[in-house]
Amino acid sequence: MADSAKSKKKVKGRVIVITGDGKGKTTSALGTAFRALGHGHKVCVIQFVKGKGSYGERIMAEQFENLDWFICGKGFLFNKEKLDEDKKVAEEGFEMARKKVESDEYDLIILDEITYLPTYNFLDVERIVDLIKNRPERLSVILTGRGAHDKLIDLADTVSVIEPHKHAFENGVKAQKGVEF
Repeated sequence: MADSAKSKKKVKGRVIVITGDGKGKTTSALGTAFRALGHGHKVCVIQFVKGKGSYGERIMAEQFENLDWFICGKGFLFNKEKLDEDKKVAEEGFEMARKKVESDEYDLIILDEITYLPTYNFLDVERIVDLIKNRPERLSVILTGRGAHDKLIDLADTVSVIEPHKHAFENGVKAQKGVEF
C-alpha cells in the first residue's frame, strides 16, 4: 500500500460547525477548503439555499482541479409562497450530499448553509446527524449557516460562532463585489 493511501486510512476526519448571525461563515469554510486543496486533498462544496450567481468564490473554484462545487438552492428564502419548491430542491441537494459523503472520494465536504434545512422544516435534523455519524471515518465535514441546531453542535468536534458587532449594511452600504459576493 502506498504511503498516501496508508495515511488516508489513519486520519480521523473532523466535524466543524460554523454558525452565528455574523458575516463570514462561508468564507471561513472556504479558507479551510483552500488549505486542504493546498495539501492536494479533494474537496466538495455543496451550497444549500443560495441560488446561482456570479459569486467570486464560485468563479475562483473553477480554477481548482480537486474542487467540486454544487449549487442546491434557488436563492435565499424571501418568497414564502415558493417554500414547497425550495423544500424539494433542498431534499434533492441533501440526497446529492449523501451520495458524495458515501462515495469516500473526498477528504473534505462543506455543506454550506445546511443549518437552514431543519430551521425551515425542509429536512429533519436527525437525517443530517445520521449522515455525519455514518460518514467515512477519514472524511472531514464543515456545516455552515445561522442557527445551527443543538444536535449539530453536540456532534461537532469544533464549533465557531460568528457574531456581528457592526456591518456596513446597517448604514445603507450595499453588498460589494469581491467583498460580500
